[in-house]
Amino acid sequence: MNSTSAAFLIFVIFAGAAVLATLALLARQAMIVAYIVVGMLLGPSGLAVVNDAAWLQDIADIGILFLLYLLGLNMVPRQLLKMLREAVVVVCLSSLVFFCSGVAVALAYGFTPREALVIGAAMMFSSTIIGLKLLPTTTLHHQHIGQVLISVLLLQDLLAILVLLGLQASANSHPDATTFSLQLLALPVLIGVAYGLERWVLEPLLARFDQIQEYLFLVVIAWCLSIAELASRLGLSHEIGAFIAGVALANCPVSLFIADSLRPLRDFFLILFFFSVGASLELGLLAQTLLPALTLAALMLVAKPWVFQRLFVREQETPALAREAGVRLGQISEFSLLIAVLATQIGLLGSLASNVLQLAVVLTLVASSYFIVMRYPTPMAVRDDLRRD
Repeated sequence: MNSTSAAFLIFVIFAGAAVLATLALLARQAMIVAYIVVGMLLGPSGLAVVNDAAWLQDIADIGILFLLYLLGLNMVPRQLLKMLREAVVVVCLSSLVFFCSGVAVALAYGFTPREALVIGAAMMFSSTIIGLKLLPTTTLHHQHIGQVLISVLLLQDLLAILVLLGLQASANSHPDATTFSLQLLALPVLIGVAYGLERWVLEPLLARFDQIQEYLFLVVIAWCLSIAELASRLGLSHEIGAFIAGVALANCPVSLFIADSLRPLRDFFLILFFFSVGASLELGLLAQTLLPALTLAALMLVAKPWVFQRLFVREQETPALAREAGVRLGQISEFSLLIAVLATQIGLLGSLASNVLQLAVVLTLVASSYFIVMRYPTPMAVRDDLRRD
């Protein structure tokens, strides 16, 4: 693909997103909805304005890589340690409920037991993007609900990484415990190297040249790509490496400043990521996928807020906090899209099952984000009294 066509596609994506985002705001909808819809309209199954599958996959890969890195910057591990017992109880019990629910729905619609297990696993996680993107920065870092959400999402993301590792191990023509064990060994090695380099190399450099913003920007982007590439060389995925790079950097004293300065980059890749999500849906299969996807989505949209609310109250959180945290966690995760793509590539999911899973994720992201921006304070709220950054 030449630079002219690439520039045209970027223009089409952002011009289309700007138009639909304007209409979405006028209709009091979340802008995330506009990004997904423009992907569906302009992607291969729609008007096919953007129909290069390889290019779409590339922007999806780059988008999710940087998004996970930037989200990792907000995942301060110290907050997980403070909330560890509560987070473990909530995540373990909720994951069991959502896994069994997903498996039951998948089997009821005639999917194979193997496909049902993958779909069930994908139901266990809530969206880190929705959970953090739609939470005001002051709330995220200075209020108790921020600690609650970060601890749960970080533990869920670690569990999602283990699921992805298990899928990668099964991609081997003769999957065995040794392959999975080696990848599990590579994970703590990667974490140790990342934290060591951050503590003894990156942090001193950032402290010495913290007045030169151009340098900070260059170094933190290079850090993300370096750890992502190291993860790939260790047999893990670039996405896992990028997330770990962000979590490691979250320990840095200037991490909040870095996260704030990278906010425009986050929003840029947020648009590309959700565009690719919409574009990846095969609208030709809509008649076959809509009912099971709606069933999965509706079940998760109802069950997740209720289950999380009950579990948080059980852990002595206030009813108001438990209710809001449950709503903010009440969708399926972008990690589930990674699970769907990887499982399809290695033959664990058929095309129909993959599209059902991806459509269910999209439906919950749209519905959940809409409900949150209409009811709770967010940076993207359509009401002035609820708009906080």
